[in-house]
Amino acid sequence: MSALPHDVWITGIGLVSSQGEGLDAHWDRLARVPAPRPVVDEERFAPYPVHPLATIDVAREIPKTSDQRQMEQWQRTGVYAAGLALADAGIAGNSELLNRTDVVTAAGNGERDLALDARVLEAIGAQPAPDVYLNRALATGLRPTLYLGQLSNLLAGNISLVHKATGSSRTFKGEEMAGVAAVENAVRRIAGGEGELFLVGGALNAEREDLLLGCELDGALHRGPFRSVWARGEGGGLVPGSIGVFLVLESEVHAALRGAKAYASLRSIASDRAARRAGSTDLGLMRLFDEIAGGLPPGPLAVLSGVSGVEPVTGQERAFLQGLEARGYHPAVRAHGTVLGHALEAHFIAGVALAALAVSRQAYFPPFDVSGVERPLEGAPRQILVTGLGHWRGEGLALVEAAD
Repeated sequence: MSALPHDVWITGIGLVSSQGEGLDAHWDRLARVPAPRPVVDEERFAPYPVHPLATIDVAREIPKTSDQRQMEQWQRTGVYAAGLALADAGIAGNSELLNRTDVVTAAGNGERDLALDARVLEAIGAQPAPDVYLNRALATGLRPTLYLGQLSNLLAGNISLVHKATGSSRTFKGEEMAGVAAVENAVRRIAGGEGELFLVGGALNAEREDLLLGCELDGALHRGPFRSVWARGEGGGLVPGSIGVFLVLESEVHAALRGAKAYASLRSIASDRAARRAGSTDLGLMRLFDEIAGGLPPGPLAVLSGVSGVEPVTGQERAFLQGLEARGYHPAVRAHGTVLGHALEAHFIAGVALAALAVSRQAYFPPFDVSGVERPLEGAPRQILVTGLGHWRGEGLALVEAAD
């Protein structure tokens, strides 16, 4: 998607992660020199490190305990971040605006009842009819509210119930590409005149044995002591991070009419699904770059990379960055997975949020590691390229720039 016919402004950001809550906390921790320090728990799920969510007072954004109880942790995190974004954009409590706020979420499956799973696994081997036993155990063991809590679209539903955002609702699934698709969907609808005000985001609870099991079965987890995404060695691996992130996206005209200020403009966004054969991913990324960055002059280029640390795709992104170098761009890359962890559905959206934050503060983050891949950038970036590569499939790029 080339430059948009209608400017899309980012007017609100809600972000919670292992680094804290809110934009000031993240800027204070991530804009430090020397390199910011990741917050990592290497013991609870050893040998797999995770980035745990910082302590938050959920009741501030979800005041009813009955609402809190019927949500799983990933939903509470997402609903909380959505509330922060709405308040940041000056929309919270404004029924006229909330009635026109369309919600777009990127969500995975719900969380497992691990105690029930353990009981079933212990007993099923001794059953004469294992399939019959399994159906009966799940039907009688799961509370209806917990079963319903597995539904991905309940994140958007709970946001509507708690925060009264009652426009249309769409949910995207598919790991990292769900986050790319959620942002792209809202941007395209604003550009096409199909809406003016969108709440877009996702959440991940990384502190779950079922999530870790799924990633490990795919061979995607990093084992052992924590290392930056660029330094995880042969085979690589991701380190999951608990994150809730939401953006308020709106047309420039709509924002100006209500007196809202922009963190940044989302100039363009594009996505694809490369075959992931040797050379195909970096060439596909270069095609996406040509699509979204037409007219961008060569020179220093800030890049917020969503690379996971999983190989071979991490090496393929490095090849893309080297290709940019060969064309006269000088990428100053920052892999936010090093300091936030990898958040799957929410990861790309977190990259867009950090890019908008940096543009609005007229400064850039120092290198997040000391591997030599990330180099300093002089001056304040007016544009930041955000990359989002799925650890298994899917690629997306977005260009965030200063809103004039």
